[in-house]
Amino acid sequence: MSVSPAPKSRVNARGAIPDATVGRLPMYHRCLVTMSARGVLLVSSEELAEASGVSSAKLRKDLSFLGSYGTRGVGYEVEFLLYQIARALGLTQEWPVVIVGIGNLGHALAGYPGFASRGFSVVGLFDTDVNRVGETVVVAGKSIVVQDLTKLPQVVMSTGASIGVIATPENAAQDVCDLMVRNGISSILNFAPTLLEVPHGVDMRRVDLATELQILAFHEQRKSQIAMTEANAG
Repeated sequence: MSVSPAPKSRVNARGAIPDATVGRLPMYHRCLVTMSARGVLLVSSEELAEASGVSSAKLRKDLSFLGSYGTRGVGYEVEFLLYQIARALGLTQEWPVVIVGIGNLGHALAGYPGFASRGFSVVGLFDTDVNRVGETVVVAGKSIVVQDLTKLPQVVMSTGASIGVIATPENAAQDVCDLMVRNGISSILNFAPTLLEVPHGVDMRRVDLATELQILAFHEQRKSQIAMTEANAG
């Protein structure tokens, strides 16, 4: 899925981590989780790089920003590296999340099991549709009642949520974004098919499903053209 650019760097105890590295850390984390589940104790940079789809040199450089160099000839301890990456990504603590727009997409997002397993706890679901408000949605094994959007400020205040997900129609997204920002949401994941304006200090990520489909259509067209050319040549 396409996402809009994040800030140019994140800062940890070692200093700035390049945005490109931050973007690859979740991929390394996912691969390590899989390896850990399989009982793998040690992994070489070459093995982890291959599983992640990057070069081993890029992987080693990325991990060097975390202070993790592994052991020459041995590799990385899977559990220790997994913890280091999780700590860098902020996954060693629970992050309360609110979702606005509980249509088909919002329902799917609320039910996504990857939230809970990665430390994200959905604490509020909101909509303006009277047919949605009052509906009960099961999220990570718990029932959450969809509330009217006007209740968002008090939920954010009571839960300390700082991350918001927007899954509304395009024409409502900016107003929802503004409401989130006014009430302390400082990181927003936007699924609405529009660019949103946020003030300095608020991180915005945009997931553009249509763009991804268009890119896939381009590649399918290219493959069809190549196949046709090869067939004509034969």
